[in-house]
Amino acid sequence: MKAEDSVVIDLTEKSSIGDYMVVTTGRSQRHVSAVADHLVKDIEDASNSRVRVEGMRQGDWVLIDAGDVIVHVFRPEVRAFYNLEKMWSATGKDARRPA
Repeated sequence: MKAEDSVVIDLTEKSSIGDYMVVTTGRSQRHVSAVADHLVKDIEDASNSRVRVEGMRQGDWVLIDAGDVIVHVFRPEVRAFYNLEKMWSATGKDARRPA
């Protein structure tokens, strides 16, 4: 779906909310919602279980809770404002861009 600037943050030593956090960006509200919808369907098909989703209607920031993996899909301005990468990887060394 052409999400941009995807980052994976390892949470295993930082939090019990999940093992990994994925942060990615969509170009517009419509693109954010489309990326999130596609991810939800793929995750549910692969895991045969339901995931929790917040923010799909607004399309500014969609949170997908898939258990061990938490995915945030942002519009660029919203991602810059919340800056989750900085909050969850204090040194910046724990955040990595997937190949």
